[in-house]
Amino acid sequence: MRHFFKVLAIDFRLKICYAITTERSVGNLPVSKDSILEAAAAIFSEKGYHAASMQDIAQAVQLRKASLYYHVNSKQEILVALLDKGLDLLIAEMQEVMAQPHPPDEKLRLAVRTYLQTMLDHRALASVLLLEHRSLEPELRARHITRRDRFEGLWRDLIQDGVEAGVFKASDPSIESKALLGVLNWTITWYRPEGAHSPEDIADRFTDLFLYGLFPREDVVSKA
Repeated sequence: MRHFFKVLAIDFRLKICYAITTERSVGNLPVSKDSILEAAAAIFSEKGYHAASMQDIAQAVQLRKASLYYHVNSKQEILVALLDKGLDLLIAEMQEVMAQPHPPDEKLRLAVRTYLQTMLDHRALASVLLLEHRSLEPELRARHITRRDRFEGLWRDLIQDGVEAGVFKASDPSIESKALLGVLNWTITWYRPEGAHSPEDIADRFTDLFLYGLFPREDVVSKA
């Protein structure tokens, strides 16, 4: 009898393992954490973090909810992973811009173009980054803020470099950098790919507005 139950238990475990392995395959490819994060970004962007469920994410990658926990421990873990992913991408691109041997005004234009294009290319991830960070639990939020401050610091440094080079006039680069990022960030809420302006065109218009304001260009030159 003991042998019978032992065989039965082994058979049951094998069936469970087979079921989990089979359902983790989508198109014969294993479900990766990246695919889970991609699905979660789309769901959080569409429904909002609090309205989205682990069941929603599991269904999006064709897993049972229980099997999803094989890859991630919680919805908070998914959210912080998305925020880290977004900021790491933006930091890496901004560091690349900062390394270019351009004068500060040209470097700023390149930074704006790069940032805006990245945000629009990864719109769901950008939406989570901008709108859902307040959903983090306090301990995770503190960690996120450190990373976010590192990213914002790169923009502040760029403007400060321009001030020190005599190209920009800014009384507080921290305020100016936040103002510029605020304008850029909300583009994801209104930009339409079928619209009249490309991301590069919009980026250049924002850069001109930031550098020259609303004065006609000749007035800017005369006031310099």
